[in-house]
Amino acid sequence: MREIKAIIQPFLADIVLDALHQIPEMPGVTVSEVRGYGKPHDARTSGQEKGIEVFGEKKVKLEVVVPDHLVSQVTETIARAAHTGNPGDGKIFVVPIWDVLKIRTGVTKEAAI
Repeated sequence: MREIKAIIQPFLADIVLDALHQIPEMPGVTVSEVRGYGKPHDARTSGQEKGIEVFGEKKVKLEVVVPDHLVSQVTETIARAAHTGNPGDGKIFVVPIWDVLKIRTGVTKEAAI
């Protein structure tokens, strides 16, 4: 199992979620509004020049835990749907998950996702 975390532009969240809904076996997705900033490309695009607040720009964070066989399909779907070609498109992180426990039922492992 892997957790996929994607930081994307807010205006693309619905497009990305619609694309993810098309994947068979796709489990649920957690969506959060977040703020942050990336490394400035040069002085003209630094946070101070753009007038960004200390807490950064608004972004959307998607989090989903998937079985290993879905990792490539999910990351490729997110990357394709979130791509504009402009700075700030976001990032996708993939991390291993050792275990999952569904609180309501006590089910564990992949059956819990």
